[in-house]
Amino acid sequence: MNGAMRHIYLFSDATGETVERVLRAALSQFRDVEARIHRMSKIRSREDVLSALEEVLKEPGIVIYTLVDTELAQLLRDEAEAHGLDALDLISSLLFKLSAFFGVPPQNEPGLLYQINSDYHKRVEAVDFTVKHDDGQDPRGLSKADFVLVGVSRSSKTPLSMYLAHKGYKVANVPLVKGIDPPPELFKVDQGKIVGLLISPQRLLEIRSARLKNLGQMPKGSYADYEKIEEELNFCRQLYRRHPQWLVIDVTKKSVEESAAEILQKLCS
Repeated sequence: MNGAMRHIYLFSDATGETVERVLRAALSQFRDVEARIHRMSKIRSREDVLSALEEVLKEPGIVIYTLVDTELAQLLRDEAEAHGLDALDLISSLLFKLSAFFGVPPQNEPGLLYQINSDYHKRVEAVDFTVKHDDGQDPRGLSKADFVLVGVSRSSKTPLSMYLAHKGYKVANVPLVKGIDPPPELFKVDQGKIVGLLISPQRLLEIRSARLKNLGQMPKGSYADYEKIEEELNFCRQLYRRHPQWLVIDVTKKSVEESAAEILQKLCS
């Protein structure tokens, strides 16, 4: 019997990835054994439990499960015992211990761990995309962005992009420079997801002057010249007027959080 194929059935109310990782970690301690793993996912009703058990009975083996619904877990225990099947609950005892430790009951919501992992990976992908498409990098990827921010230098494009990325949105930003045409890809994407940023000339002058001082440079030249800044902003306003589908927001007196909230409210509601 030691060399015979054994069947292991994993019952999960989500994808089954967690219980399979635990199982494979345990199996690594057993050499020269043959085991076939069957993953039974999305077990969330009485019918799901009974249907999955019918599959087990075709080629009986051990059942390992992570069902946070206590009624379904009890049903599975009872049915497994009635059919003479070995069944191991991987999560109930842990939930009970943690509930006693924290003094609060578990939420008993199936798939929460998978949802958390999914949200985490979504944010990681969004941040990675946003970094790669910051300041006009790789305009070919603009079509894949959830939002495209445009504006003059130091108008909060990058901080706003990164804030939205950490909320799970893929954001690209494109600098607008007077006398230089924006990349043609900007006008080929869905124009309803483009956000034009505005800021008062005085506030922009203060930001740019402070940046130059931090770099050890004197605030001089067109970058920190009030009249030149006004020209840059007028160039932006003219461009925005030619594209009425773009959302235009003034970030002068807004925090990054407030600007992001306005974007999400107007483009995602």
